[in-house]
Amino acid sequence: MASPPVADLAVQVRGLRKSYGAQTVLDGVDLDIRRGEFFALLGPSGTGKTTLLRVLAGLETPDAGEVWVPPRRTTVYQEPRLVPARRVLANVTIGQPRGAATRQAGLRALAEVGLADKARAWPATLSGGEAQRVALARALVRDPELLLLDEPFAALDALTRLHMQDLVADLCVRHRPAVLLVTHDVDEAVRLADRVAVLRGGRFVHDVRIDAEHPRDRDDPAVLAHRRDLLARLGVGTGR
Repeated sequence: MASPPVADLAVQVRGLRKSYGAQTVLDGVDLDIRRGEFFALLGPSGTGKTTLLRVLAGLETPDAGEVWVPPRRTTVYQEPRLVPARRVLANVTIGQPRGAATRQAGLRALAEVGLADKARAWPATLSGGEAQRVALARALVRDPELLLLDEPFAALDALTRLHMQDLVADLCVRHRPAVLLVTHDVDEAVRLADRVAVLRGGRFVHDVRIDAEHPRDRDDPAVLAHRRDLLARLGVGTGR
């Protein structure tokens, strides 16, 4: 996979198809994500959201179609995936060249996520939110052009989830990667993303730009309208 041929795009996908046996998971998907754009992907379980993310990450090979992504890309998963036998700083810089520059980059990344005092801690001593912040720092230290987020807040309690959403929003403003967020949470998607799409039956059935200023108030009429529309498209009772 090479970088997109269009200069202002971080991701360009054309005619992407992926099947597992007789089941077609992605059926001719087209997608553009601009550099610095935050794109959220909603849809029922089993509709191909994570498969699309894995294709962009280079972890799955498409059956057909063309995929262009930048060379510097990294993924944050629902589980932090820290190495228990390595201290926090070593987890952040894992896979990077050894040396003072890498160490300093790791320390800066930990400071950005509010964990400057945890560099020598062991993963087992961290809370769930702290462990996920270490995973974010590990992503930041790679200076990604494309940040892939696979339900990174799903295992956190409600308050920690909100704090993590704020942190990710702030980090994305500062670093300006293109972002693909896979989530089941409509409120999360509307709160964070510049664009939100719905994937169903292996195809995009809706793609909308969220026309509300950051930081977003959940009671903003524009936010509420997008929330109601997306819930309806997902077949969920809208309520408030």
